[in-house]
Amino acid sequence: MAATARPRRSVLYMPGSNVRALEKARSLAADGLILDLEDAVAPDAKVEARSNVVAAAGSYGQREVLIRVNGLATPWGQADVVAACASQADGILIPKVESADMVRQVEAIMAANNAPDSMKIWCMIETPLGVLHVEDIAKASPRLGGFVMGTSDLAKDMRCLHTTLRLPFIAAFNLCVMAARAYGLAILDGVHLDLSDDEGFVASCTQGRELGFDGKTLIHPKTIAAANAAFGPTEKEVAWAQTIIAAHAAAEQDGKGVVVVDGKLIENLHVVTARQLVAEAEAIKVLEADLATA
Repeated sequence: MAATARPRRSVLYMPGSNVRALEKARSLAADGLILDLEDAVAPDAKVEARSNVVAAAGSYGQREVLIRVNGLATPWGQADVVAACASQADGILIPKVESADMVRQVEAIMAANNAPDSMKIWCMIETPLGVLHVEDIAKASPRLGGFVMGTSDLAKDMRCLHTTLRLPFIAAFNLCVMAARAYGLAILDGVHLDLSDDEGFVASCTQGRELGFDGKTLIHPKTIAAANAAFGPTEKEVAWAQTIIAAHAAAEQDGKGVVVVDGKLIENLHVVTARQLVAEAEAIKVLEADLATA
């Protein structure tokens, strides 16, 4: 599946210490999974959780699987990265990334442990320093695959309120999305912690899509459907995209660079976006078919 079209509407955190949850995840309709060795795992369960996620990582079909390791400065971090290199995960997610050097340290460990070239490095951006250095982080390594916003830790460090409108985070969101797009990376919005607040969850998904995120990280399976709906293209959007692609192609055959469709001026930049949307819709169909046969 092409990385540029890979669906990331919903990416669910799964605690690496919970074998039953890891098994259940095989039947969930999330586009991706983060098998967590960090915050969701108690210190005395870290080693067992590492074995669990390495064993499970290759069992989720075509869904994207990331392993969130502990920080390299912890007693478990380096061993987590080494173990992840031998897994079938698509990427390694590093917590609290604040510099390009932190990325390069993980890159060196991966190279020394024969990680496949296809295995990406993902970065949690969840501190003020991480946000301020996000451009340097974005260009730190050709292995970089994307960013995950860590809004809970960011709120703690900023001493700000985690409000419904998330206004304290807007500057950080804009900087991180801009850096991700400048360097061809994916970027996922942070979690919504209040599981009783369905309306607030949908609002945060809507805002996240408006800001340019590819999808949302989740902490409970019950939020998967709403995230998929918020971040996925609708049938109407796909039909419109196909219409303008065809209309622009016909105009080009007549030697024209622009065309008017239903009163709207369509030029090449709109066609690029339309093709991306259609490709994403096709990739979603592939994922859904894969899940149906799981």
